[in-house]
Amino acid sequence: MPEKTICNYPHSHGAPWGWALIIIFSGDEVMLDTLALQNSSANSSFITVLYTLLISFLLSTLIAMVYEKTFRGLSYSRNFVQSLILSSIVAATVMQAIGDSLASGLGMMGALAIIRFRTSFKDPRDIIFMFAALASGIASGVGGFDIAVVGTVGFCVAAFILYHSPFGQTGYYDGMLRFNMENDPESKGMLSDILKNNCKVFALITLRDIAQGKRLDYAYHIKMKYRKGKEDLLEELNSINHIKGVSLLLQETTVEL
Repeated sequence: MPEKTICNYPHSHGAPWGWALIIIFSGDEVMLDTLALQNSSANSSFITVLYTLLISFLLSTLIAMVYEKTFRGLSYSRNFVQSLILSSIVAATVMQAIGDSLASGLGMMGALAIIRFRTSFKDPRDIIFMFAALASGIASGVGGFDIAVVGTVGFCVAAFILYHSPFGQTGYYDGMLRFNMENDPESKGMLSDILKNNCKVFALITLRDIAQGKRLDYAYHIKMKYRKGKEDLLEELNSINHIKGVSLLLQETTVEL
């Protein structure tokens, strides 16, 4: 049996969670065992910093992808999606630089207080995603990798569930219905049956004569029944003889720019 020598290198001063290596010599074999990885310190190792930035980059990229997949509207901003990723990296870098130093933290707060952020968010959902990206970067920067991963995955799953669920909607497809048709009892009866079959609530807003009273122009405020689509309503309305100018504007299709 060859002689084995165990060399336990102590932690360096100022880095209580630094690299601790046990080197076991057995003949020509050398085995390195990493006991602890420095998570946050004023003297962070280069490998630790790279690992932290990589984790924050991957987590923020996941958040940005979820934002892109669950986005609703027309005012999509590519710069905002990239900012989600970059802000997480910046937050991780700041937390690594501060470490456990109170003086560094106060100095960083003073430096950031000089900067005035004038970017306005039109959608509160954008602010939540920005906070999520910053939270993942901060958690990674202080060494809470488990918290960062679990929190990011939980946030993304919740965002997908809320995106595909009707939670938060006060009604189903509120909208405005406009059309004109001939002024005869048969057409009015068919119109009443169609609206009762497809709409939970409907209210006549305006009614005016056109073509010297031979036709009537209608404007309704409607609330669709659950699991009733606009295609079915429009198809049934077009089955009425001599109906023209059918238009349906649903609240779901309106976007705040």
